[in-house]
Amino acid sequence: MVRTVLAMLMAMLLATSFTAVAQSAPATKAADGTWTNAAGMTLYVFDRDAGGKSACNGPCATNWPPLMVTGSGGASGDWTVIVRDDGGKQWAYKGKPLYTWSKDAKPGDKTGDGVNSVWHVAKD
Repeated sequence: MVRTVLAMLMAMLLATSFTAVAQSAPATKAADGTWTNAAGMTLYVFDRDAGGKSACNGPCATNWPPLMVTGSGGASGDWTVIVRDDGGKQWAYKGKPLYTWSKDAKPGDKTGDGVNSVWHVAKD
């Protein structure tokens, strides 16, 4: 019983984390040229992404929640939409899928920049 309740709570938490970063507009450019989501959280790119495809799935996507497309959001100019392995739609800027970092605590944090030398702040 306890395991079932814990599993349900974990599933709800994971679903909430993906929903929290989903938005209909791609992003906002901050004064320093970095991109942020609607909540002001810094967006990142992943060096291992290639060919307009995300290489960050499963546990990676828990730590680096993808910037998901909701509603009727669609490609325009440098903004494209990629399809993730799970079928979800994710925003990409200049072909690079965008993510937030689970350890950024507040808008303006950039603690994910340089993680494992493969994560970088998304900039124009």
